[in-house]
Amino acid sequence: MNKLKILNDPIYGFITIPNSLIFDLIQHKYFQRLRRITQMGMSYLVYPGAHHTRFHHAIGCVHLMQQAVNVLRFKGVAISKPEEEALYIAILLHDIGHGPFSHAMEHSIVNNVSHEQISLLFMERLNEEFNSNLTLAIKIFKGEYHRNFMCELISGQLDMDRADYLKRDSFYTGVAEGNINSERLITMLNVVNDELVVEEKGIYSVEKFIVARRLMYWQVYLHKTGLVAEQLLIRVLKRAKELTSLGVNLNASKSLQYFLHHEITLENFNEETLNIFSHLDDYDIISAMKEWQYHDDFVLRNLCEMIINRDLLKIKMKNKLIIKDKLEKHIQKLIKKYAISKEEAAYFVFTGSISNQAYQLKHQNINILHKSGKIEDIVKASDQLNLKALSKPVTKYYICYPKAHITPKKQ
Repeated sequence: MNKLKILNDPIYGFITIPNSLIFDLIQHKYFQRLRRITQMGMSYLVYPGAHHTRFHHAIGCVHLMQQAVNVLRFKGVAISKPEEEALYIAILLHDIGHGPFSHAMEHSIVNNVSHEQISLLFMERLNEEFNSNLTLAIKIFKGEYHRNFMCELISGQLDMDRADYLKRDSFYTGVAEGNINSERLITMLNVVNDELVVEEKGIYSVEKFIVARRLMYWQVYLHKTGLVAEQLLIRVLKRAKELTSLGVNLNASKSLQYFLHHEITLENFNEETLNIFSHLDDYDIISAMKEWQYHDDFVLRNLCEMIINRDLLKIKMKNKLIIKDKLEKHIQKLIKKYAISKEEAAYFVFTGSISNQAYQLKHQNINILHKSGKIEDIVKASDQLNLKALSKPVTKYYICYPKAHITPKKQ
């Protein structure tokens, strides 16, 4: 069987699968599941085109990693065949642990287990299946490999993950501000003392990359409508779990039932749990919500209706902390109108905060290599004054509460 397939991608054109091991990993059921996980969670409720999946993104990352390896080798950086393959595997599988709608799972039906931790569990399981051929990839993924630039290519401020998702998400949302020139950025990469650097002539591409990242976060990833939709989804799963613990039987797929009935932490995330998790995707959640929108429970019914019909809560953004009295006023109004408890009302009235930091000055810096050989952080090397400002986190606060109408309690 020909395993060196060519895929047609709307962003980069033809993408070649580099070797048979990568092909076999792509064919594996764990990876194929990513076709059923949207890359941008609930963002399609804001940007109708944002229906692309984690599968698209992972394949795009492998393509960019191939370009990066070729560029660095051309510049005299020694990368062995096993290291090359490990880089492809690590970037291919970096997001394999994402649950339905990407980030909502981490805060609801599993207890503080991040997608990175689940990705690692999947990689270790696959390593057993593939005769320990993923050992080096796992080391790089964990950031434990002695050649630091390889770890930075997987997870750094200028990694292949960001280089793909900014360009891809910009394309599928139609938000042109995020369209970075990832090919040029990669062409400008180099390695000094096993650290990733960008050559001086690539400085403007890096500036554009940082600004694009900031704009995409405010305009897309932290868009207030997408934000309220994700918060509602988290609360749907939280309420479903609460009702299940009280003995209420909810219609759901077997995989989702398992997570509703069990308290899952990293400590008890065993092989059985991993296997059940591998059957869970966006479709389980959507079909459950389509059922639950007719449930007797006031909270579950209304939360599901809001998402299914895109009739979401009102959300107001502020630059200062939300006053508690304001929150209490909305809660009391709801309690009085629908004769519900304070706990039930809190599902519909809540506050939170979001933060955007386009560049982290003290964490895996983006270093510029000058022609003189001097290496300098992008903030110092750039003549663009606002780069320093972009390295400071900006926090905004929000309050969510119902619009005029909620389906009343059934008598």
